[in-house]
Amino acid sequence: VQLQASGGGLVQAGGSLRLSCSASGVTFNYYAIAWFRQAPGKEREGVSCINARDGNTNYKDSVKGRFTISRDNAKNTVYLQMSSLKPEDTAVYYCAAPDPMYYCDEGARLDVIDFESWGQGTQVTVSS
Repeated sequence: VQLQASGGGLVQAGGSLRLSCSASGVTFNYYAIAWFRQAPGKEREGVSCINARDGNTNYKDSVKGRFTISRDNAKNTVYLQMSSLKPEDTAVYYCAAPDPMYYCDEGARLDVIDFESWGQGTQVTVSS
C-alpha cells in the first residue's frame, strides 16, 4: 500500500485542520487505516483508526470529541478532522495501513508493530 499524508500546517490553539491520507496500489476498501503522531523526543503513538468493512472507529482518549476520522472509499482517502487543537497536539502525523485482516477495536491501543505501510508524515504545529 502506498500512502501519502497531507494537510498539516501551523494553526493557533483552538483552531482546526483536516489531514488527508491518499492510498494507491491496492483495493483500498479492504484496509483499515490509522493515524499516528510523533512529537520530538517522544514515541510514535496511535491517534485514531477506521475500519474498512464496517466503518468502526477508534480514538486515543486525549483526542476524543475533538478529532473525527472518516473515509471516502471512492476517492481512496481517509481524513482526520482535528478541531479545538492544543499545543500538545503538535507532532508529525502519519497515516498507516495494517494487513487486511486487522480490525480496529474501539478502545484498543493502536500499536506501531501492527501497521505495515506508512505515509511520509505531515507536520502539525499548534501555537499557544
